[in-house]
Amino acid sequence: MQRSILCAGVLLALAVPAHAQSDEGEQAPRRYRIAIGAQAVPSYPGADHNAVRPLFDFATARGDAQFKYEAADESPNIAVYDRNGFEAGIAVGFQSARTRTRVGADISKVGFTVEPGVFAGYYLTPQVRAYGELRKGANGHDGVVSMLALDYIQRDGDRWLLAVGPRVNLSDAKYRRAYFGVTQRDATAAGIPVYRVGDNVVHSVGLAATGLRQLTTRWGLYGYLGYERLTGDAARSPITQRLGSKNQFSGGLGLSYTFGRGVR
Repeated sequence: MQRSILCAGVLLALAVPAHAQSDEGEQAPRRYRIAIGAQAVPSYPGADHNAVRPLFDFATARGDAQFKYEAADESPNIAVYDRNGFEAGIAVGFQSARTRTRVGADISKVGFTVEPGVFAGYYLTPQVRAYGELRKGANGHDGVVSMLALDYIQRDGDRWLLAVGPRVNLSDAKYRRAYFGVTQRDATAAGIPVYRVGDNVVHSVGLAATGLRQLTTRWGLYGYLGYERLTGDAARSPITQRLGSKNQFSGGLGLSYTFGRGVR
């Protein structure tokens, strides 16, 4: 069942290009870059272990324009407005299920969640980009989540790119109750205290880095590293303290291929 759900999520991610680009120079030939690999991410929010998931990235550019930067930890998105350093559009996030098997204790399941929402990004300077997302769980946790990011970017055209910056993740009480709250039933079954979440909307802070390196005109490497530290309600939860971890690590590596009439 989990494999079927994961495949469905991956297919939806492929259907909604993760890194859609603006169509500048409509008459210029288009180039495409696709990266496929693997990533290790927390099995569920607050987990003390990681799970391997597919890593996918897609970008387009026209003529001599360089591929637009987007961080690896952004949700799959499509820009509907992109002008003068500001872009905004639709984003779709995915959150894997939390099961009793993954937790290793008899606590309530949280199903695989699809999170439609919106995003916006703006270049404060040519090297500094601010970015934010707001998403709502359509199922699963049913909560509202948001990510705020600020990245410092260094690049040499499309030959190499390195970006790093802080992250702040926020959520509503419904999301925090789903992953970090402990009901009386959960407390009795798992042997942990009852826990009711409070008003701490920030549930984690962290740092993320994205890198790209062309090996040849067509082939390259794509990867990222990320770290989050759970805070507030999420950090104080018995689920985190006794069954999980405040420290959340992630990372991935993929092989990229660039093609199209614009590739020389």
